[in-house]
Amino acid sequence: MNLIDDYIIGFPEEVQKKLMEIRKVIRETAPMAEEKISYRMPTFYFKGNLVHFAAFSKHIGLYPGPSGVAAFKEELVGYKSSKGAIQFPLDEDLPLGLIRRIVQFRVAENIKK
Repeated sequence: MNLIDDYIIGFPEEVQKKLMEIRKVIRETAPMAEEKISYRMPTFYFKGNLVHFAAFSKHIGLYPGPSGVAAFKEELVGYKSSKGAIQFPLDEDLPLGLIRRIVQFRVAENIKK
């Protein structure tokens, strides 16, 4: 087990399932990324931080940074978001395709750095 596994098992089973779904999508999309805990959140790192995610009482937060939110602004209309964060309600299915595209965008962005 690693630190992200430890993070995930600290939540109720239904939340664990969603966290594992997000992790799987990120791993598939950015297999070269290193997993670690940063800012007390699961983090994927490739040529800089790619994306963080975290569970809260009513949502899962995805943190692709300001550029990752701005680039998908129109697709995020139905979700609460701020400068660098997106909230996916726990009582809804995760938009895994959207998450995949956000991660792809962040990988391309970090490669250009």
